[in-house]
Amino acid sequence: MKDILKRLVDGELNIDEAEKLINADNILQIDDVVKFDINRKERTGFPEAVFSLSKDYDDLLIIIKKHMQSNNDDLIITKLSNEKYERILNDLGDNSFIFDYNKKAQILVIRKEIVKKEPIAKIGIMTAGTSDINVAEEARVIVEEGGCEAITSYDVGVAGIHRLFPQIAHMLEESVRAIIVCAGMEGTLPSVVAGLVNVPVIAVPTSVGYGVGEGGRVALDAMLQSCAPGIAVVNIDNGFGAGVFALTIVKSD
Repeated sequence: MKDILKRLVDGELNIDEAEKLINADNILQIDDVVKFDINRKERTGFPEAVFSLSKDYDDLLIIIKKHMQSNNDDLIITKLSNEKYERILNDLGDNSFIFDYNKKAQILVIRKEIVKKEPIAKIGIMTAGTSDINVAEEARVIVEEGGCEAITSYDVGVAGIHRLFPQIAHMLEESVRAIIVCAGMEGTLPSVVAGLVNVPVIAVPTSVGYGVGEGGRVALDAMLQSCAPGIAVVNIDNGFGAGVFALTIVKSD
């Protein structure tokens, strides 16, 4: 970047040419394994995230090492098994970085330091059952990483709908800006919640179910078909996407 700016000052580049080169330089290519978006936080307000599920462990290790060497931002690694986390901790845990792993959510945040800040807003997170908590926890980590406070309420599904109403009232009293609702089986809960609140609802179908509901497709279709207004639907088990979308709502003001 210094070279680009020097060429701009020296008159070798005009402003548009310099901008193009700087934007291109924001992508860091690592050993032909990954093209890393090193300035994502500056552009979007949210740090780089790495989906680990199908990555070779050695490739994942290269990505983490290069990030730690070249970037001060936090690094988020999603869908990370406990086994891979233990290997990462064994290989890299003796440095000055902080490794914060949520076992339920299978998500790792690598930080250079912990910075305490006042939350910029509150976001509600609900689950229909306890089996959906792992996806909700992924959303919670993302929401908190983005500077918001998560107000959680788990296991309040329609099978015992009387449990739901006090939790919704509490979230509205806390002035949540959006509510993330995770549900499997028939996927009804987001529609019920959306019919009762005046804030956006982000529906997350989970792969909890059996028979025709196996894999979460029934829940996904039900949420897409909802007649309650104000619902956005993310992919099956996509707590990460739900968290990022909630942060986008908050930061769009």
